[in-house]
Amino acid sequence: MKTNIDLRHGIPPPMAKPNPHVITQHGITRKDEFYWLRNHEDPEVKKYLLAENEYLEKVLEHTQSLQQQLFEEMKSRIQKVDSSVPERKGDYFYYTRTEADRQYPIYCRRHLSLEAEEQILIDQNLLAEGHEFCSLSAFSVSPDGNKLAYSLDLEGAEIYTLYVKDLPTAKLLPDSIPGISGSVYFHMGVEWSSDSRSLFYVTLDESHRACRLHLHHLGQDPASDCLVFFEEDPTYSLGLFKTRSERYIMTYHYNTTSQEMRFIPADQPDTSPTILLPRRKGLEYSATHHTDAFYILINEEAKNFKVMKALIHALEPEHWQELIPHREEVLIESIDVFERHLVLHERQSGLKRIRISGLDGHSRVRYVEFPESVYDVSPEGNSQFHSNQLRFRYSSMITPFTIVDYHMETGTWETRKQDELPGGYDPHRFITERLLATAKDGKRIPISLVYRKDLKKNSKNPTLLHGYGAYGASSDATFNPNILSLLDRGFVYAIGHVRGGSELGYDWYADGRLLHKRNSFTDFIACAEELIRQGYTSSEKLAVSGSSAGGLLAGACMTMRPDLFKAVICKVPFLDVITSMSDPSIPLVTLEYDQWGDPADKEVFDYMLSYSPYDNLKAAQYPHVLLTTGLNDPRVAYWEPAKFAARLRLLKQGDSLVLLQTDFHAGHGGATGRYDYLKEYVLEYAFLIVVLVKAG
Repeated sequence: MKTNIDLRHGIPPPMAKPNPHVITQHGITRKDEFYWLRNHEDPEVKKYLLAENEYLEKVLEHTQSLQQQLFEEMKSRIQKVDSSVPERKGDYFYYTRTEADRQYPIYCRRHLSLEAEEQILIDQNLLAEGHEFCSLSAFSVSPDGNKLAYSLDLEGAEIYTLYVKDLPTAKLLPDSIPGISGSVYFHMGVEWSSDSRSLFYVTLDESHRACRLHLHHLGQDPASDCLVFFEEDPTYSLGLFKTRSERYIMTYHYNTTSQEMRFIPADQPDTSPTILLPRRKGLEYSATHHTDAFYILINEEAKNFKVMKALIHALEPEHWQELIPHREEVLIESIDVFERHLVLHERQSGLKRIRISGLDGHSRVRYVEFPESVYDVSPEGNSQFHSNQLRFRYSSMITPFTIVDYHMETGTWETRKQDELPGGYDPHRFITERLLATAKDGKRIPISLVYRKDLKKNSKNPTLLHGYGAYGASSDATFNPNILSLLDRGFVYAIGHVRGGSELGYDWYADGRLLHKRNSFTDFIACAEELIRQGYTSSEKLAVSGSSAGGLLAGACMTMRPDLFKAVICKVPFLDVITSMSDPSIPLVTLEYDQWGDPADKEVFDYMLSYSPYDNLKAAQYPHVLLTTGLNDPRVAYWEPAKFAARLRLLKQGDSLVLLQTDFHAGHGGATGRYDYLKEYVLEYAFLIVVLVKAG
């Protein structure tokens, strides 16, 4: 579908309807002239989104050679033929491998020995044939090793279909179940009973909330599957996992500030779930199993969490034993329990730590020592309960991802693999460091940054500042090989560790949500000002970026301080805060009230109105803006950035660019192929180079 676009004046905004949608809340009337863009079935909506895509392509047409160069650079850093480090589970070693010029991994295993014949379990490239999008979520081999349950989404809406494959014959069984919960980000959603004859899975309601736990017996009609549990509270969602001991199926019921858990013996799948500790508002806990007890990470009277032990035959809280007390300066993010070891994944002063001890929490204590002062580390696999090795993934802003087997008894660090960059990479050419910015209220905000050693501090350095700041999710200083394409062009890359994340503990998170949300934005502004004050860059060379809630961060900062930035990138951004949070029919909204607030409350409404980017656009000169979205996104609807682009183009003064790209085949996580997803970086970097470098 072609449209007539006059590039001299830019694409005209979509027609503001003569009778705009009127929303009245708490005595305040808001007129929304672009509300009609919410109707994805309206042919005019598709026409508009296609026109925006075409306009973006024409505006950036002169960068085609640059985009191709960027793509080849990034592609050259990917090991075309590669394999993960095998992991032992039961009688098999499991691993994935990739083949040259193929987009997706191949899932394999070998029996008893790495020299045994390879068995291909799933070739995701075959599953993806004929599809623009392919996400594999559940991936669970039965305890007897003979069956594989996996779930597939081919549209990006995060609605998966469950399949069961008979591994000896490589044939699919008739047990296909649509509409189950899953994730584009990691394997989850399906667990086996001990006898390998039954499967637990979770389905979604009409608002995309995971809320129904089912039990399926192989060979039976899925329509007759038992509903094990229905999560009635619309503010809660439901998930499940099997303990490392493989003794229990654990269900977790959660919203953004509260959790509850129940358990089912894996060898008694028809048993009703037993509650571990009843939910209370603000109570967060998680548990895993060891022999006769659950080890529980809980925040009761411990905002940074403590570790408790509860015997299964005496689950009343008065019988619980405290193993690790609350510590004011240390946030415990998660725990791992092995046969002889208790592992805590902690965070102190913004940095991750790994604490290893005996099961009592106090004997044989050691901390993993890391080779750099600024780094990122996360657990990797670790499915073996009877193991003295802890596997983790380590990196920094200059150190590629490294898989390490850490011997918990001796403290020995064994590097199993470090990602190679075939295009060539020398970490000694770069510097990574940490700064502190001062926020309006005096808080000191960490900034992680990386740049080339030969870079000179001055106001001419193009700089990209990235942030997130929500849900307690921390933005760690991890390795991103694609950033090298900016660093080699003289960029500084920085991460603002703003409030709303948990980098500095629970209070850091609490100070960036609900009626404290504006702290995230003023922190990010302080980070930008600090980079300018210290001579790394200037407002004419500074860009900011964020995804999802980070897109809100970037968008809100732009409306608050349009003079501070030259360019803004908002990916799948949450920009129309009040309209979305006022509509409980939108997927996931009811789960978000404890994060953002419910605008039915006037105080919350007024506070949201003070920062909602869509509602705070006005006649002003704004930075260049690039917005990206996925048509099938169930988390942040396409119409949020679409409406924002339309209103911004209507109100802005000057000749700054407003570009919107819609991926008609993807959702919140973007493209799924390992080469396709590079195109998102290519677009963003070409945009940045044009407006920060080539524009002078």
